[in-house]
Amino acid sequence: MSEPAKRDPNAPKFLEIIIKDPDGRTWSTTYAQAKEFSTGSVGYYASDKATNPASAERYQCSMNFTLIGSKPVK
Repeated sequence: MSEPAKRDPNAPKFLEIIIKDPDGRTWSTTYAQAKEFSTGSVGYYASDKATNPASAERYQCSMNFTLIGSKPVK
C-alpha cells in the first residue's frame, strides 16, 4: 500500500465523540480511533450504538473522519 499523501503530525490517537439531541440529552459517548483506510487515506473511525434517552430505542451509527488530501496519488 502507498504511503498517505499527507499526515497531520498534531492529530491525537483518538477523538471523543458525544452525540446529543437538541435538548442536550446525551445519546452516546464513543471514541474514534486513528485509522489508515483501505484507500490509503488516514483519519479516524468509530462505530457504536446510541440510545434515545426518551424512548430507550437503540440506533447503530458509524463515522469516518478522513484527512482531506491524504489519499495517495497514483
